[in-house]
Order: sequence, then structure tokens, then C-alpha cells
Amino acid sequence: MPVDLDSIASSSATHPDRLHSLPILILNVHENCNCHCVMCDIWKRPGGTELSLDMLTRMRDSLKTLGVRQVVLTGGEPLLHTRFEDLCGLLRENDLRITLLTSGLLLQKRSESVAAWIDDVIVSLDGPEAVHDSIRGVKRGFDLISSGILAVRRHRSGMPVHARSTVQRRNFNCLRATVAAAKQLHFDSISFLAADVISQAFNRELVWPVERQADIALAPSEVAVLENEIELLIDQCHAEISEHFIAESPEKLRRIARRFREYVGELSPEAPICNAPWVSAVMEIDGSVRPCFFHRKIGNAQHGTLEAAINSPDALHFRQTLDIKQDPICQRCVCSLNYRSPKSIGD
Repeated sequence: MPVDLDSIASSSATHPDRLHSLPILILNVHENCNCHCVMCDIWKRPGGTELSLDMLTRMRDSLKTLGVRQVVLTGGEPLLHTRFEDLCGLLRENDLRITLLTSGLLLQKRSESVAAWIDDVIVSLDGPEAVHDSIRGVKRGFDLISSGILAVRRHRSGMPVHARSTVQRRNFNCLRATVAAAKQLHFDSISFLAADVISQAFNRELVWPVERQADIALAPSEVAVLENEIELLIDQCHAEISEHFIAESPEKLRRIARRFREYVGELSPEAPICNAPWVSAVMEIDGSVRPCFFHRKIGNAQHGTLEAAINSPDALHFRQTLDIKQDPICQRCVCSLNYRSPKSIGD
């Protein structure tokens, strides 16, 4: 299974300032994307490039030294990488679990490689067919996901493929229909999260202007509709929740609506429990390292080691001074990572 966002109990140990281990590494492997999503600006990036295999090769010792267990391939669209198989091969040398985050549009074309190299796949699903294709700005995108999943599983029976749906203004009233669509496409599970509209993540050079935010966020009357839809989802899909086909608990589903209530100023923002800055890092194509998608860059591994980048003076100061409960970025975060090592989970 992929890393479970916002569901694994957090470690009670004091978070260290200097990191000696890094269980999860998120790699941005390609800057471009083959979707035109309304809630993302990545596809608007001019030009674009991909992660250098030379840089990844230089990181092999760091991956071992830091005890990295799982690498998550993201972008842009990772399957656009021209040497995708070689990239995965370098990671496999360290016996790492590889998770692929993808739009799903290239799954059929790259199905043999995905089946051979990837441990689990997470595909963006924004609703039933018409809604999904409208949000993604791609004709037959839904069909391409369907054919891609079938193609991957022809090469590898039982390949774990999960859906992730971003809740926003164009799909907030069809969560139940999205679950039905996930079943139709034979996903193993589906998770939901609120759209991020206020950060500079996902290739936003500046925070979106209010008009752009309003195009994705919900008005107060729409939040009420979402709350009703969530309650209907909880009531009508209780079996899917109890069997974890829907990844979130009822409490976490209701938290999605809370995020939009916070956005319109009706509730005070409340940070989730999260230890991402101490157990994971996001590395971009130029070697820049962030503690998560939303916080600023804290180091660079382009000409040095990954362990030096995550323990740079800036990184140490960031972790020393970060108070997640009070930090305004954390308070507005739409996701979280609560990770404990498998050993400590069993304690």
C-alpha cells in the first residue's frame, strides 16, 4: 500500500533538529504535465525539463545512508520522463518501494514499464467521466485511465492502483458519484482531500489572486452542500469506509468541509497532526529540497549530498523554529503525513 497520508499514528518521540534517517523521499521527476487541470498551474510552465539521472546516481549513497524506504515519483507527470525505466532501475538498486503519482493518461502506453518497476500507483480522479474530463481539460481522459489500469494489470495481475480525488468547486457535489466511478474503473481504493488555493505550491510563482481562488474554493452556500454530500457519503457508503475502499474515516471526510469553512472565515484554521518535516522531503528537478510541498526550500542536493541538503543551516533552523500548531502554512494545509517506522507502530 502507498504511504497513508493522515492516518498513521504520529510518533511520540521528540522531533530531532538534525535528521539521520529519511523514510520517505518525494522526487519531482518531470516539470511538464499532459493535463490542463483547472486547479493546477504546472501545465502552464514554459519549456520544462526532467530529473537528471546523473544527479540521482550521485544520490545512491545518500539513499542508503538515510535509510530511505519509499520513493514517491511526482511532477508534473512522471511518466513523461524519457528514461523512466532507467530512473526506476537506479532506485531499485537500493531496494526501495516506488510509488507513482500520475494523471493516468500514459498508463496504457507505459503499462509494461509501470508493471515491471512500480510497487503501487496513485491516479488522480476528479469525478465521474464528464466531470473528470472537464476538470482535467483532456478529452477521453477517463477512458484513458480505464484502459491504462487494464493494461497494467494485464502485465501484472493484482497491481495495486488507487484513486485520489481533489475536492473543489467543480466536483464538490458528486463525491458519491466519484466513489462509484472509482469502482467502475476497478481502483483498489479512493482518497479525498480539499483543493489547495492559497499556497505557492504546484508551480505557482505567486499566491493566486482572490478571483482565481474563488474559482476553485467554495462559497458558504456551497460548503453547506458539500457537508450534506459528505454526510450522505458516510451514510450510504459505510461499507466502503469500514472496508477502507474509501481511505478516510468519517471524521477526516468532515475535515474536508472544515477546510472550506476556514477559507471563508467561518472557522479558525486548525493545523493537522503532521511530522512530514522530520520523516520526509520533497526534492525538485534542480536539486532543491523542501520539507513538504507547501513550505519553502531549505537546501539543495545538486552539487552535494542529500543528507547535507536536509541538514543545511537553513533546514536546521526551519525545524528548530517550526511550531506546526501555530505556523500559518501548516494551519491551512490540506493534507498531512503522520509516519512512524513499522517497528514503532508495533510497539
